[in-house]
Amino acid sequence: MSTHVEDGRSVTCDQAPALSSGPLSQIRVVELGSFIAGPFCGQLLADLGAEVIKIEPPIIGDAMRQWGAVKATNGRSLWWPVIGRNKRSVTLNLRKPEAQQIVRELVRDADVLIENFRPGTLERWGLAPDTLRQENDKLIVARVSGFGQTGPYSDRAGFGAIAEAMSGLRSLTGHPDRMPTRVGISIGDSLAGLYATIGVLSALVARPCSQGKGQDVDVSIAESVLGVLESVISEFAETGAIRKRTGPLLPGIAPSNLYPTADGQPVLIGANADGLFKELAIAMDAAELAIDERFASHAARGRYQHELDEIIASWTVTKTQAELLELMDEHGVPAGPVNDARAVAEDPHFRAREAVLEVPDPTLGSVTMQGVFPKLSATPGRVRWTGPELGADTDDILSRRLGLDAEQIARLRQDGVA
Repeated sequence: MSTHVEDGRSVTCDQAPALSSGPLSQIRVVELGSFIAGPFCGQLLADLGAEVIKIEPPIIGDAMRQWGAVKATNGRSLWWPVIGRNKRSVTLNLRKPEAQQIVRELVRDADVLIENFRPGTLERWGLAPDTLRQENDKLIVARVSGFGQTGPYSDRAGFGAIAEAMSGLRSLTGHPDRMPTRVGISIGDSLAGLYATIGVLSALVARPCSQGKGQDVDVSIAESVLGVLESVISEFAETGAIRKRTGPLLPGIAPSNLYPTADGQPVLIGANADGLFKELAIAMDAAELAIDERFASHAARGRYQHELDEIIASWTVTKTQAELLELMDEHGVPAGPVNDARAVAEDPHFRAREAVLEVPDPTLGSVTMQGVFPKLSATPGRVRWTGPELGADTDDILSRRLGLDAEQIARLRQDGVA
């Protein structure tokens, strides 16, 4: 062990070799709940080296073991290996008092508990944060729910899609002449998982300055979406303006749009700064556009956005996607293709940075998935294994951590507890 002073306080940590498994390698996490928001927080903490013990219902496990639009050839979910990666799986029926007692014992020496049940569920099970902290006052409890632990909507059931709609995001997605669309992924749940992770990390940093005591991290999926809505609320409050759906363009920000090409593969070009627009105009052999009073300034381009987009589109459609991207790169104009999953998986940049990688899997051979983000130079996280089989670690955790023998574990299974 080594001790150093950090921000005026003493910090004790293992020597550097132990940190090679990630910056959170000394942190113990117990993850309850299922679906996406809470488990995504657990995935991120596990990616950074935390020991994450995931509690799942016997027989059926986490719903993510079944989810996914496409399954592997053996019928297995291809989402579970990602969201369950680096975790250890223990099966417990949390509706059973014996299982609730096992959770209490597991969190006695844990740093973090993650849950995403409907508010009040932990309390009904005798697992309220204040109760758990009577035996472990350092415990940080991340509570993820649709609308938070307090407020008029706190008791409502709330999935990510509902939160996205109620927080204002869905009113901004899609084309103005059609019904709102979803983003294409469960963005509300993922944002909640990110905010929960930020909250946990913040609470870990704050703990030494709070006499080593933990705290609750109250994460609302609706608020997690609201938190990334830029100036939408301020715009309304100050001017009465309500931002609307605008399809692929940024209203008043030009040029920044998808443009057609000769081979039917659109390219997104963002040249909405004066210098960038000048370079785009030169690339188009139309340098005069940069001094045209309609387009010479940011504000002017915003006013004449549609006219400008038509001019640019009439030029881009004469180039193939590859030709256009090469030309934009030459002139330093931000541009990129609209990649699908195949293009992302095969992209040399993503591969070089291990943003996309293959991870060995005992039943699938290997799984291609996204890597660990962000990248830390001294203590990087890593993907150590894919999502484990249901209950793969039950016997080990119950025996090694809690001291139960084989007969006791067998009895728990017989009684439907584990």
